[in-house]
Amino acid sequence: MHIPDGYLSPVTSAIMFALALPFWYVGVRKLRETANAKNVPLVALMAAFSFVIMMFNVPLPGGTTGHAVGGALAAILLGPEIASIAISVALVIQAFLFGDGGILAIGANCFNMAVVLPYTSYAIYRAIAPGSGASDRRRLVGAAVGGWVGLNVAAFFAAVEFGIQPALFHAADGTPLYAPYPLSVAIPAMLIPHMLVASVAEGLITALVLAYLLRTNRALLGLAPEPAVARAAASRLRALWIGLAVLIVATPLGLLAPGTAWGEWGAEELAARGLGFVPQGLEKLQGLWGAPLPDYDLPALGNASLGYILSAVVGVLLVAVLTWLLTSALATRKGRTRAANQA
Repeated sequence: MHIPDGYLSPVTSAIMFALALPFWYVGVRKLRETANAKNVPLVALMAAFSFVIMMFNVPLPGGTTGHAVGGALAAILLGPEIASIAISVALVIQAFLFGDGGILAIGANCFNMAVVLPYTSYAIYRAIAPGSGASDRRRLVGAAVGGWVGLNVAAFFAAVEFGIQPALFHAADGTPLYAPYPLSVAIPAMLIPHMLVASVAEGLITALVLAYLLRTNRALLGLAPEPAVARAAASRLRALWIGLAVLIVATPLGLLAPGTAWGEWGAEELAARGLGFVPQGLEKLQGLWGAPLPDYDLPALGNASLGYILSAVVGVLLVAVLTWLLTSALATRKGRTRAANQA
């Protein structure tokens, strides 16, 4: 679902960036209002978790691949506003450092995966499990259904963005300039595989992690206000960081899935799929940015699995540190503003 450069026209990319902006603004304001020393690590953790979970590619019907995002879980733990910031940080690092998603397409990718997914998932979750009095069973069902629906809606938005390109942007002879497949192809090609596999993974991951937290760290979910449990929340958060480290070591499993995600082919791959031509705009924009570590690979190591793990380590460190610094800076600014108002 990481749209590369060249598949969307610059006009579409600009519009998608503009659509994402107000959600980033709301997210930063929410983060500034709620930031404190206690939730800084959680925001960083969820951004890092999203980065890592997206490295686990799974095979999809039709010979392509997909992945979960972790957006539903982030929305449940942080709220959709702050989740949009955490996931956006992960997506930006993926684009600039690893070439996973285009630079011009950052707005579109963030809108789909960091806005549509968490907001939709959270709405579904709250509809099924409203309020603090909801049973644990309803919470788990809401988490699973919310994750499944949220990722499917995000995939639908991406499919529409792909599918409108041939109708809106084409050469004088009708040849598409960017993504070449119309809505009649893009929507089923994106939505059906995600409905069957990737969205199931999103829902399962969300429900499993939530089940663990309901059993071990209800304070993190705001369900256990007792002081003793609240004090234990920080130490139990360390268990989640350890779990993240285990996931990093396991990331080479994401290399086992054959094929490329639908809509993420390079020009040569696209031509080889029987299209018969390479869209001019796509060919022009696909090399816009040369990522330092393309495809999470370190060829000098001579070991793809080790390169994948080290890429995960580098990415997680960058994502976590950037998110931590952003959240800490907002918390510090809030403290100074409050002190100034009291003076």
